[in-house]
Amino acid sequence: MTTQEIIEVIKGLSVLELNELVKACEEEFGVSAAAGVVVAAAAAEAEEEKTEFDVELTEVGPNKVKIIKVVRDVTGLGLKEAKDLVDNAPKILKEAASKAEADEIAAKVEAEGGKVTLK
Repeated sequence: MTTQEIIEVIKGLSVLELNELVKACEEEFGVSAAAGVVVAAAAAEAEEEKTEFDVELTEVGPNKVKIIKVVRDVTGLGLKEAKDLVDNAPKILKEAASKAEADEIAAKVEAEGGKVTLK
């Protein structure tokens, strides 16, 4: 019997029959179907722990001129380019920044009344 044939048979089972099949497999092989869920959750959690972040300016706030100065300092852009970036927020300020660098940029922007999002 091929894998596809087994899947077709399983598709034809009722919910009760499927539950009995799962229990029988757990007993036969000494495993738990829930163990797969735990492993998947652990893998997803490990994947979430990022080391690089994109820092996005989401809101400028009331101090636009001060935010432009911060953007110039953080990005190295000229005055016109920094103003354009601020005027067109939300925009990415820095890509692939370390956690520490991203937090530092966020603190500078937020100190001037702006808001950032780490992605």
